[in-house]
Amino acid sequence: MTVGGLPMVVPAQDLPARVRIHEVGARDGLQNEKSAVPVEIKAEFIRRLAAAGLTTIEATSFVHPEWVPQLADAEQLYPMVSDLPGVDLPVLVPNGRGLDRALALGADRVAVFASATESFAKANLNRTLDESLAVFEPVVRRAKDEGAHVRGYVSMCFGDPWEGAVPPHQVARVCTALRDMGCDELSLGDTIGVATPGHVLALLSLLNEEGVPTNVIGVHFHDTYGQALANTLAALQHGVTTVDASAGGLGGCPYAKSATGNLATEDLVWMLHGLGIETGVDLGRLTATSVWMAAHLDRPSPSRTVRALSHKDQ
Repeated sequence: MTVGGLPMVVPAQDLPARVRIHEVGARDGLQNEKSAVPVEIKAEFIRRLAAAGLTTIEATSFVHPEWVPQLADAEQLYPMVSDLPGVDLPVLVPNGRGLDRALALGADRVAVFASATESFAKANLNRTLDESLAVFEPVVRRAKDEGAHVRGYVSMCFGDPWEGAVPPHQVARVCTALRDMGCDELSLGDTIGVATPGHVLALLSLLNEEGVPTNVIGVHFHDTYGQALANTLAALQHGVTTVDASAGGLGGCPYAKSATGNLATEDLVWMLHGLGIETGVDLGRLTATSVWMAAHLDRPSPSRTVRALSHKDQ
């Protein structure tokens, strides 16, 4: 199947010339699948994403298999894709044991997963917020000692299903703690998709005031209320150049039932290319990849762009 269609390019002022897409479909997108996805399919998914031009593809998580059974094949998967040229393959490491497993396979980009709220820290990590940060500190320090690049995810940055709206200063406290540990990059997660553009700009401005520069910030939006692209545009206007997205709009969060799919990478690329922003991504090949994966999952892709382009070609 060939897939065509490109947006008309009309650049807007004061936006980045290029955006790096941090593709999370292979990890965040697949982790909630009830049926086990064969490791060969996961590896082929990553290879196809790379062939479409994505250069940062989060491969898997070295979490205990009981927590996320879908990712129990991390040791098998990572060597199958680790030789992709010009592609960074970050992996999630929840603790020291996870870091050991990742480093043993040669991983040089890792991520820790923190929370901006007590309730989600308890649900996701079974610890208080401060206890979870204390667990991450030696993990980040050792990863840095080993020469790895470390990303710090911060979940529930805009709203929490148990606590409601999350005060920006609470988010800033966690972000500055992760930066002080040595995290190279932070990803601000709108885990349940309740953010709006003004909220996004307010948090980004506060982080700058607290000493967190924009160039270390990525954004990770969910589209629960249809706000993911609007929130992304607001972040771009602030100067953010790293955006998390999931091919085909796959994913959610196993510990927050109100968290629906991630921002679809194809929807993001359509907007960015229409704005004249470079991504290095071939939208046709990416769309074909998501159509291929949707067939393996036996359901249509939730991405509007995937549906529009694939139907157009039929």
